[in-house]
Amino acid sequence: MRITTISAALLGLTALSACERPEAVLTGERLGVHEVLEGGSAEATPANRAAPVSVGAATGGLAAQSPVSPFARSNHAALSLPLQQVFATSIGSGDGKRARLNVDPVAAGGRIFTMDSGHTVSAVGTNGSVLWQKSMVPSRDQAKQAQGGGLAVEGNRLYVASGFGKVTALDAATGAEVWTQQLGGTATGAPTVRGGLVYLTSGDSVGWAIEADTGRVRWRIDYPEDYNNVAGAPAPALDGEIVVFAFGSGAVQAAFRQGGLRRWSADVAGSRTGSALATITDITGDPLISNGKVYVGNHSGRVVALSLASGERLWTARMGALDAVWPVGDSVYLVSDQNQLVRLDADTGAQIWAVDLPGYEPVRRPQKRRDSAFVHHGPILAGGRLIVASSDGVLRAFDPASGQLVGTTQIEGGATTRPIVSGGTLYVVSGDGTLHGYR
Repeated sequence: MRITTISAALLGLTALSACERPEAVLTGERLGVHEVLEGGSAEATPANRAAPVSVGAATGGLAAQSPVSPFARSNHAALSLPLQQVFATSIGSGDGKRARLNVDPVAAGGRIFTMDSGHTVSAVGTNGSVLWQKSMVPSRDQAKQAQGGGLAVEGNRLYVASGFGKVTALDAATGAEVWTQQLGGTATGAPTVRGGLVYLTSGDSVGWAIEADTGRVRWRIDYPEDYNNVAGAPAPALDGEIVVFAFGSGAVQAAFRQGGLRRWSADVAGSRTGSALATITDITGDPLISNGKVYVGNHSGRVVALSLASGERLWTARMGALDAVWPVGDSVYLVSDQNQLVRLDADTGAQIWAVDLPGYEPVRRPQKRRDSAFVHHGPILAGGRLIVASSDGVLRAFDPASGQLVGTTQIEGGATTRPIVSGGTLYVVSGDGTLHGYR
């Protein structure tokens, strides 16, 4: 005991003497840990600068399908700002821990189509009235057993993909079922419809081409599975004779639309070193085609531009993309994996500016770990402004030239889907299961 007491006393004196001596401060340049690991320096991040951008004339919004294909996208939709809410209509079940509401709405023919977290599809009129509803849950299953899906409209049909592993064609006017095709895995991404075929991705590893009239499978492409994925699947992008799929492994595959013959393949490789997000290789920035390029980003810290003709990589940006990019003139805009709205040069991938969006949700107790982040959907260009819909309950409008925040609109319940614009009205679904209309 005597030896133990003496040892403890000596350790205490040593600690006290250490406290009396000031810590030596080394001189020289200081670099962040992540900057060193990425092989850069403090000067690697360019300063924000305003630069002119040609947004073109505003046109009527196209919102019948995912905007990843040129034929389905209005780069600049007509919209009057500031926004005023014109209706808020319940579409069913909201967002929850076990049932996610993550299906983007689509609009065509004076109807807005949505899917809630309980897999109920709704058709809503432009005045906010519910025209019809239809459950997509199979008779022997329960809504909680699956999540997610996707919607697309062409002509008088609404095509619905669901987490139950099927794609269904409905009459857009009545909701009556036309046909159903069972797939080999969950279908949690939006379909793309063109030239009599429905293209979609299932299970994050299979690309499908299904006949739009009959539901028969025309062809399919298989890719190795990967389990480090996020909810949802990228929508296939089409242009000319080529369809581009993206898979959970980070692979991008281009094929000829009619026969499914593979044209080229590429991988979105790379990540933010030292970040836990780097383990998720899934493609979250859906492949988007614009001016002969395919822009695609992953969840772990990379955005790339590929040649549509050959798949050759044209440039790489060291950031992830949480949604499809939005091309405007000579720039592309995106929400990054670090919750920033970013403008890149479309030819080189160089950053022009980046502005912070709200990050983590506030905690009540200062000592509690922050584990819930805000989610930001978009951007889209409408009314001369970049629009981002966020789960913190705010629609934000930014100047596309400088990135300056120029307007906000409240969304009760917080946004849980990407906003769309159709007929001069902006539509977005909130986390409490409400479709909001603004104009």
